[in-house]
Amino acid sequence: MSDSCIVMSRAMLARLPFYYRKIVAHAQAGHDRISSAQLAEDLSIDAAQVRRDISSLGDFGRAGIGYNVPDLLRALEEILGVRNRTEAVLVGVGRLGSALFQYPGFDEYGLKIVALFDSDPEKIGTELDGTLIRDVSEIEHVSKRLGIQMGIITVPAASAQGVADLLCNAGVLAIWNFAPTSLKTPEHVMVRNEDLAAGLAHLSRHIVVSTSGE
Repeated sequence: MSDSCIVMSRAMLARLPFYYRKIVAHAQAGHDRISSAQLAEDLSIDAAQVRRDISSLGDFGRAGIGYNVPDLLRALEEILGVRNRTEAVLVGVGRLGSALFQYPGFDEYGLKIVALFDSDPEKIGTELDGTLIRDVSEIEHVSKRLGIQMGIITVPAASAQGVADLLCNAGVLAIWNFAPTSLKTPEHVMVRNEDLAAGLAHLSRHIVVSTSGE
C-alpha cells in the first residue's frame, strides 16, 4: 500500500514515531520479529490499539508470530519521511530557537535546519555553529532560493503572524510553530502548534488535583 493512500488520524500519526524508535532499537539488538505487546509496553496503550494501527499500514505479520521488523521499519521510514531530507529555516534564534537548531535528534527523521533568521541587530551577521544568522527581511528570498518547504517559528507571539506570512509567501508547505499564539495560513499550509505553556498548565493542574486531598 502506498503511504500516500493511507488514511490515519492525528492520534495515530502521533504514535508512529514512538513505534519507529522502538522498532529501531529492536532491529539494532538483532531481532527480526516484534509483537504488538512489545510495542505497547512503553507507550501506555493497549496492544489491540497497536494492532489496529499497524494493520492499517499493511500486512507485516501474523498472530502469534509478530511483525517482521525490517519490513515494518521500512514502511515507517517511508511514512515518516525518514529517508527523505527535509530542509527547514528557523526564525527566532533565542534560547529555544538555538536549542532546537542544535538538537541532534532531528537527523534521525531527516530534518536539517539550513538557515537562521532573527530581528535582533546584535545577532544578525553572527553565526551559530557555523550557520549565519540573517535578517528576517531575507526570509522570502533565501527560502525561495533554497526551495524550503518547512519553517520553524520560535519568536514572541506578537511577531509570529508576520513571520508566518513571510514563510507562506516564500512557498513553505508546513510551519512548526512554537510561539504561544494561533496562526492564520492558507489551506495548503499545515501548522503544527507546540504550546509549551499549555503543556505546563496541564501538568500543573494534574499536580494540583493529585495533591488536593493532602
